Amino acid sequence: MNDADNTQNSASQPLDERVNNRSQRPVSDAFKAFMASNWAPASQDLPGRDAVAGFAATRRKTVSARFPGERLVIPAGPPKVRSNDCDYRFRPHSGFAHLTGLGLDHEPDAVLILDPVAEGTGDDGGTHRATLYFRPLAGRDTEQFYADSRSGEFWIGARPTLAEFEARLGLATAHLDGLESAITKNVGAPEIGGTSIRLVRKVDENIDALVDTARYNTAKDPDNLDMGALDALDEKLSEALSEERLIKDAWEIEQMEVAVAATVEGFEEVVKSLPRALTHARGERVVEGAFFARAREVGNELGYDTIAAAGNNATVLHWTRNTGTVSAGELLLLDAGVEADSLYTADITRTLPANGTFTEIQRKVYEAVLDAADAGFAAARPGTRFREIHTAATTVLAERLASWGLLPVSVEEAISPEGQQHRRWMPHGTSHHLGLDVHDCAQAKRELYLDGILTEGMVFTIEPGLYFKNEDLAIPAEYRGIGVRIEDDILMTADGPVNLSAALPRKAEDVEDWMAGIYREADAGN
Repeated sequence: MNDADNTQNSASQPLDERVNNRSQRPVSDAFKAFMASNWAPASQDLPGRDAVAGFAATRRKTVSARFPGERLVIPAGPPKVRSNDCDYRFRPHSGFAHLTGLGLDHEPDAVLILDPVAEGTGDDGGTHRATLYFRPLAGRDTEQFYADSRSGEFWIGARPTLAEFEARLGLATAHLDGLESAITKNVGAPEIGGTSIRLVRKVDENIDALVDTARYNTAKDPDNLDMGALDALDEKLSEALSEERLIKDAWEIEQMEVAVAATVEGFEEVVKSLPRALTHARGERVVEGAFFARAREVGNELGYDTIAAAGNNATVLHWTRNTGTVSAGELLLLDAGVEADSLYTADITRTLPANGTFTEIQRKVYEAVLDAADAGFAAARPGTRFREIHTAATTVLAERLASWGLLPVSVEEAISPEGQQHRRWMPHGTSHHLGLDVHDCAQAKRELYLDGILTEGMVFTIEPGLYFKNEDLAIPAEYRGIGVRIEDDILMTADGPVNLSAALPRKAEDVEDWMAGIYREADAGN
């Protein structure tokens, strides 16, 4: 073969295969035969039932009751490429995690299908039978074992078998090879004896395409298929999965407590790191790294990108670059959360004096925000509306801003819908639901979220703040460069709200004492 032939063959090689040009993997028959032999047999022992299994079954039954006679398709999602052939750590879609109880990274490409059956004949007497489709562990006598960098055991470690997942979850399982048939069988309009599908869209493009094709191929008039109406069907499923998470069950509340406890540990590690952060050109990154290390040690991951914002950066609501310095005399606003192995996350903010002591003006602003948070907590009572937390907290802020001479109008005018001048210094909301997502239940209807009634089992944040930017000429210079937010994770009980994150000090003097105590312990250990 001449050079021209080599060039032609190289040019015709598909792009998605070229990533393997560097690999130099052995392909001889001798290698394959030797690689497939002499492995210890896999254990035949099955694991016990996961604690979450019964709760997940109840969740599936609730969803089933909302959509009788329809096939429900909930993908976990595929791995996502970070750089060329390197993937991000996999995290399943939250709706999938909620209905299966699966956390961690076991199930890329998996799909949960709830197939309709006659009323009373489904799982636990419901109207659907659920099956988890996924790609199980390949045998060590297969090429996938050593050649597939995304799913081969040699590359990523062991994966559960179908039988193992079934034992753990109390949920029927099937190989991913049968997924296409499971989704498309008998698809069609119910009035002609077909089965309609509802899909959680924009999770897995391949599943979207498969469902769309099945709908098109079985439509009575495919050229005039109303895709908007079908999208609305799918949106109702996503809405239902989101709304089901508004009330946490006992297992979820336990996981929230786990996530909060781990986050408290992370905040303690940050305080330990502050002396080094004060001397580093990227002190905010020192802080970020200290929290991340603890999140990976005791949890699964960060629940969201850490905000480690010092000085004027603390007035940027979502400052996640974390490239700045941390200087003595400044405040550090740390907004961070550990995601537990179950994928439930905490979301806590504390504003800390970088050198351990608040200045007089910093303390004044801090205590105003704390009073606002306390007012929000006092307003959070079973039977009141979610939005009342925000009203209570921001009213306190408006009153303080007025007393400092910063409001250009009266408090009454500012807090009116036509005013809102006080929101210049706090343009965000005071609360959001929390759980599998840091902004959980985001697809829930407004009347169940913002206008919803606070109910036992809800978990949400209370997080007022004041943000006085260096560039803000509407305020005296002494306020500029100060950003304060205090955020706690709240569980609503029948008796009222419980602060899950109360282990982290909130009062200014308690914050100072807490930081000093950590430094004393560190000094004693040296």
